[in-house]
Amino acid sequence: MAEAAADSSNSAVDGGGGGSVQNDYPTIDPTSFDVVLCGTGLPESVLAAACAAAGKTVLHVDPSPFYGSLYSSIPLSSLASFLSPEASPPTSTAAAAASDSHTVVDLHRRSVYSDVETSGAAPEPARRFTIDLVGPRVLYCADEAVDLLLRSGGSHHVEFKSVDGGSLLYWEGCLYPVPDSRQAIFKDTTLKLKEKNVLFRFFKFVQAHIAAASASADETGQGDASAKIPEEDLDLPFVEFLKKQGLPPKMRAVVLYAIAMGDYDQDCADPCEKLITTREGIQTIALYSSSIGRFSNAEGAFIYPMYGHGELPQAFCRCAAVKGTLYVLRMPVSALLMDEEKKHFVGARLASGQDILCQQLIIDPSYKIPNLDVPFDGSHSHFPRKVARGICIISKSVKQGSSNVLVIFPPKSLEEQQVAAVRLLQLSSNLAVCPSGMFMAYLSTPCTDVSAGKQCIKKAIDALFSPQASDGSEGHLETASESTEDVKPTVIWSCVYVQEITQGTSGSLLSCPMPDEYLDYRNILGSTKKLFASIYPDEEFLPKKSAPVYADDDSDSAE
Repeated sequence: MAEAAADSSNSAVDGGGGGSVQNDYPTIDPTSFDVVLCGTGLPESVLAAACAAAGKTVLHVDPSPFYGSLYSSIPLSSLASFLSPEASPPTSTAAAAASDSHTVVDLHRRSVYSDVETSGAAPEPARRFTIDLVGPRVLYCADEAVDLLLRSGGSHHVEFKSVDGGSLLYWEGCLYPVPDSRQAIFKDTTLKLKEKNVLFRFFKFVQAHIAAASASADETGQGDASAKIPEEDLDLPFVEFLKKQGLPPKMRAVVLYAIAMGDYDQDCADPCEKLITTREGIQTIALYSSSIGRFSNAEGAFIYPMYGHGELPQAFCRCAAVKGTLYVLRMPVSALLMDEEKKHFVGARLASGQDILCQQLIIDPSYKIPNLDVPFDGSHSHFPRKVARGICIISKSVKQGSSNVLVIFPPKSLEEQQVAAVRLLQLSSNLAVCPSGMFMAYLSTPCTDVSAGKQCIKKAIDALFSPQASDGSEGHLETASESTEDVKPTVIWSCVYVQEITQGTSGSLLSCPMPDEYLDYRNILGSTKKLFASIYPDEEFLPKKSAPVYADDDSDSAE
């Protein structure tokens, strides 16, 4: 990967403008780029690859010694310092000094995590456990993140495994398999015949609509109009449409929360800001169904990157580097350079003291911008959004015989006050994220109230796992399967915390979105594409021709 070489032969060398370059920092040449990105999170890395593919000159820096920023996969031993960093003063070496034509505005980093609570002793050696900061998260086999990896060539730098255990629904104290296909419905011994018939009819109806809509959208414009769901039904709340189709409560929960991936309670009496329409629900069902069987070596709809989600930013950074992007790690940005007359950011001052000029500046959302009288949307969000997350190391799988499993706790399944779904993703050693014989479990739920969000995470942990007991005994978990009772996994170590969420912003200073509360990357990539379009409206976003040619190209494999 193209990186600037460190120049520590002199204590200070000419930095090409502004301040002085300090010892042990590399001197960057040239000193002007089309785009400068601060932080190597997934959105920034995708933008770097897209800008480089469009022929732009790009500098990509990160204060950390590794790639990924808020999207990193880090050793367990580093988690505590990452979630609760010590406050540090501004790193600007010449914070008060302005250049001849620019105003220098100090930049501060802030923690986006709060209310961190750990329990239990971390197993040794802790470095054998890799922690995903964005978990729980998966990729649909057919979603745009996978397509972008294929189009950009990033798929050659990352390997995936399938979520082989499929999905489970927590319902009335038991775990039930999610019947997400005709074959799964047929094999499901927990479903009554009437429930199977209702689901068969529903999925047949929906698939006919998807096929007709797809045919209408192709070049011929031909499709069976009679097979389409009426527009008035597509605009209905999805839960009302499911009731019209005769789905009982449990089957509605399967479709709403385990397949359509609804977050908030869809049955609540009050207007819900996240109420799913039938159109939106069917779009996700279409994505879900098209993901099953896309890759010959992937079971089910979901895949997960080997070594964790931190591999994804690295893959896109490699693609950007091939196209000429310059990478410098261990390089904080200490200040911004602003054209005082135009009220426009025109560059960045690095921790080395060197000033770098650019046409477009894009920063990690963990940077805090002082209040300025400039046209910058620093609000990030129209309303407070947070996500409560949990990480557990457990002794065994929640589903016997399965390595990687997704569990959905619908709203109100844990307690009456639960207003949003809780998702849990169990990962095994076959993903190289933990030692053999142990498992990682990630949980999340969106929240506006920190206490309520953490409470839901803890209740989900208590529902599936037993605490570490001094006598080594374990509790029991009811499962609706061939074995009606199974021993609960033991929680060896756990961490529960809250992460704030901000959206990407546009203007003379772009800020990328933080990891959100969703299971996949659709919203994050959607925001990233909008940011790219706002900079280069006439350029194609990561066109197919931008990918390097590899001799072993195989788009039918998830690896």
